[in-house]
Amino acid sequence: MFIHFCNFPEFAVIQGAFLSANRIVPLCSLQKADWDKVCDPILETIQEITQNKGRAEEVKKTLVCVAWLKLLSAEEDESIEVAWKESPIFSLQNGLPEFNWVVFLELIRSITSINIYTCLLLCLPPSQLCSEVERLVEHIRRSPVREEDVTFFFDVWWELWTCKDFHKDSTEEMFTQEVSRMSSKAIKQPAKRLKLDFPDQTTSDPDLVNIFFCTFRNLGAQITQPKLIFKALSVSINALYTAYLCAPEPEVSTKEKLEILSEIATIREKNNEKLGPKMIAESLKDLNTIQRPCRFKPLQLKFEDALQIMVDVAYNWNCNGLLEVEDKSNISYSEFKSKLGLQNVFAAFHKTKRSKDTPLCSIFEPKDWMTQKNVDLLPDVCAEIARTIISQKMDDYQNFALLFADEESWATCDENYIDFLETNQSAFREQNTLIKLTQSIVGKFSSGSVDVSHYRKLMKVTAEVLAAVMRISKRGFFGSNVPSAVTTSFERELNMAFNCIIQGGGGPSTASNLNTAVSLVARVAFQNPEAAVKAMCNSAISNKGSFHIMAKMLQQLPGLSGRASDSNQDAEGKDLLCSCVKDIIKTKQTSQDEKEQLVKFLSLLMQPVVMTEGDAGAEGFLLPQTVICAFVLPNLAVHSVDLELSLRLLHSALCLDHQGGASHWVMLCSPFPLLYVLAQLHNHTLRWEPPTDLHRVSVWSMDTQELLVTVLSTLGSVVGAEVAKDPDTWSRALFWLYNKTEELDWTVRFLLKPVWGSHFKNEVPASLFAVCELPEQEWSGLDLPQYGLGTGLLAWTECCCISDSLQFTMLSHLSLDQSKPDHLGMFSKGLMVALTQTLPCCSFSQWSLLLQALRALIDSGRLHVPFSLEYCDYLPLLDLRSFACELRLSVLLLRVFQLLCGSSCSDWLSRDGWGHVGALYAHAVRDMIGSLKTKLPLSAAERESVLSQEVLFVLSQIYCHVQHVQVMLPGGQCEQLFLSSLELLSHYAAVMGVFPWSCSALESDNTRHFFTTITENLQNQEMKSVLQQKISQLVSSTA
Repeated sequence: MFIHFCNFPEFAVIQGAFLSANRIVPLCSLQKADWDKVCDPILETIQEITQNKGRAEEVKKTLVCVAWLKLLSAEEDESIEVAWKESPIFSLQNGLPEFNWVVFLELIRSITSINIYTCLLLCLPPSQLCSEVERLVEHIRRSPVREEDVTFFFDVWWELWTCKDFHKDSTEEMFTQEVSRMSSKAIKQPAKRLKLDFPDQTTSDPDLVNIFFCTFRNLGAQITQPKLIFKALSVSINALYTAYLCAPEPEVSTKEKLEILSEIATIREKNNEKLGPKMIAESLKDLNTIQRPCRFKPLQLKFEDALQIMVDVAYNWNCNGLLEVEDKSNISYSEFKSKLGLQNVFAAFHKTKRSKDTPLCSIFEPKDWMTQKNVDLLPDVCAEIARTIISQKMDDYQNFALLFADEESWATCDENYIDFLETNQSAFREQNTLIKLTQSIVGKFSSGSVDVSHYRKLMKVTAEVLAAVMRISKRGFFGSNVPSAVTTSFERELNMAFNCIIQGGGGPSTASNLNTAVSLVARVAFQNPEAAVKAMCNSAISNKGSFHIMAKMLQQLPGLSGRASDSNQDAEGKDLLCSCVKDIIKTKQTSQDEKEQLVKFLSLLMQPVVMTEGDAGAEGFLLPQTVICAFVLPNLAVHSVDLELSLRLLHSALCLDHQGGASHWVMLCSPFPLLYVLAQLHNHTLRWEPPTDLHRVSVWSMDTQELLVTVLSTLGSVVGAEVAKDPDTWSRALFWLYNKTEELDWTVRFLLKPVWGSHFKNEVPASLFAVCELPEQEWSGLDLPQYGLGTGLLAWTECCCISDSLQFTMLSHLSLDQSKPDHLGMFSKGLMVALTQTLPCCSFSQWSLLLQALRALIDSGRLHVPFSLEYCDYLPLLDLRSFACELRLSVLLLRVFQLLCGSSCSDWLSRDGWGHVGALYAHAVRDMIGSLKTKLPLSAAERESVLSQEVLFVLSQIYCHVQHVQVMLPGGQCEQLFLSSLELLSHYAAVMGVFPWSCSALESDNTRHFFTTITENLQNQEMKSVLQQKISQLVSSTA
């Protein structure tokens, strides 16, 4: 604002006016009594320039700022050279003639710029603020002391008291910086202090309260006009209350505040002021000032001394008959403020048990105007004031909005009322305010006197408020008594709303469109939340991709969850949304895609949503424990159709970030029984039963089994962490779970190791100790009938499948003497037999762990796998040392499948079982291909030294092994192995293309013939033809 004004030529006119006045009487030595001689040219110029009301405040503030800083600069004796370089207003200051403080203070009084003056005062440091106020007091007390001088003093006092923290504009910022700059350049001499006649003062700290009250005492005898007396009384008595007696928190309710404002408005209207936003804002500002502690704390003046000043001045006025109100039916605003201040002081006396016979009480309590009711309260005036405060967003407007919403008598439900609500929706977005507003409107509707058209418009407006506040009562807008005139079109509105959302391409993509969708849903949900939620759930489950937008909308309407206030009810899954989803699942046969959408939908709703910045305690639309209790705990059974759905929901919930400190929410969901049930389910996946009892194979996919292990491990880690925090609380539950798992497979307890911690030893089959040297302090053996003599390696391989840490233990404690060939041979043969037994029971993650263990054994030389050249006619002159692990692992797996597919084991597995082991073998093949890829060069510079011929040889051997296994498997058409074969051929072709010298034309021709011959053994003609077509493309670029 300041920089902008400096660029205008009007200031030159003001400078000219000052020069004209300076020619009349030198302004640098002007006396207070001579101001009237020189003021006309200055004031007339300012009045002419400020005729544009939009810039009047800007012009006045800039003038006051420039004039004040010119005086401060002169006082600091700042040189022109420094000011010219460093002051941004030097040109403006330099154009003004020299003048003194009399000119400055009289200028402020004359142009009624008290608010500007006080704002700039508050930009000063406390000590300098007091110095400037003392300068003002000295000016006021200088002869002659006029009525306008006293008025000026009390206006400044009150304005300082009413000012609260404000945001500085550019002019105020510049003023602050200039004062700071000048203060840092010179050592300030302390301003000359007034002697305020308190000889017992021992502190030199600046005390603004002291300055004002002492000045009030000195001026009191000179105030004789009734109007000015009550102005002085209203300021001083309220200053006494707010500086010494006021409670930190306001004790006046919003309703009482509104009644006082109504009285003030009526009084000021009688004094020819117009009721409007300006008057109400001033009155509210004054009322807040006399109800809150002031910003200035008394440092020198004690309360007793301040009270004595009040008593002395008031006693003098009372003795002279100056405290009487002539027209008690038409009191002034100052008289009313005096009455409020005195009532506050007397109430504080009563609370602090001060004597009621204090001199101040004896002076004022007998006065008729202290007890007489001033005006009658008019409901229309109260309503008008409340509406103005709300619409102008004045101080405390939200509490006035709550009061407005609660007053049913103000709910006229006419066009003006509806327009007011529509215009000021943001004021009614607090939950309590919206509930009160709804109750008032419904109460008005219950009378039946409201036009039906107003029903719909009010519902629309209230729903828009609702969409912004994100809260909906579970009972809806009308509760149980819905007017029939409204319900007739509800179904149509509901269908239209969701059709618009669904047909919009799966949902809005922008924030504005999302808000529109939320508003549509809110309008129908406000009438019938259950129907709206059920429609949203149906859409989220049935319409592809719509789950995301439905979740986003629900997150903005958290009240639709219908979450009970009682946390125990939350944990029982009684949320409105959960109930609707349960109904849909019961009445509708959901497809796999729909279940997928349901999981994603509920997962999004469990995600915490931060509605406002800095909100640390955000929760999701659904509490995770609610979802678990509603959809997981009831469905965990061995033959449950919804088992996979339940596990996925549980996994999604467990993956949510948990805020540290509080106990994990899962501890509210019977975590130990839940762990036991999951352990039971996992126990059913550990052994392949005879073909007559393969229920689980058709019900649980391998992905489901993997998910089960993941969930069990994750849950175990969460519960284990909680047990470690407070072991005494959970010790009984821990022992209960440990005892219950005794009936399950011994490997289950290892998955729950995070829960046990170090409370129990590791229990394994006793036969394991024959092949593994384990410390007895941590390990103990179990006598299990299925683990007899010679089953140690079976238990060892099963341990390797459980976890990385347990596998490391098994490898590091393996009892094997590598210096003895017979020991090494027996171990290798025994391990192959153990692999044959373990392989069918492995999940993909377990099989990956077991492959990792086999690689470690091969690399360390503890697993002997002789490599035979049964798929080539000659010994290639190649360096295969870098590929020994891949070749031996491939041969080992071939031998395992030869044993597994032999006559002694052919009846172990069902058709699905064979498909599973084929998929595991294909997984191992992909793992070997990945290992080979890592050995190929990344840059062109490295390609000359690559062992490309060796890579092709290894690929050809693995391909032959895969075809051999494919032919051996019952049915001979494992799709996973077929895809692995294609991947091997593709990689073979890629190596030939990148490294053309690795294969001559003759060699590629021989390879095609060899691969074709091997592939001829496949039974499935379609697979055979696709592979042979792929083989025919293996042509060397050198051909």
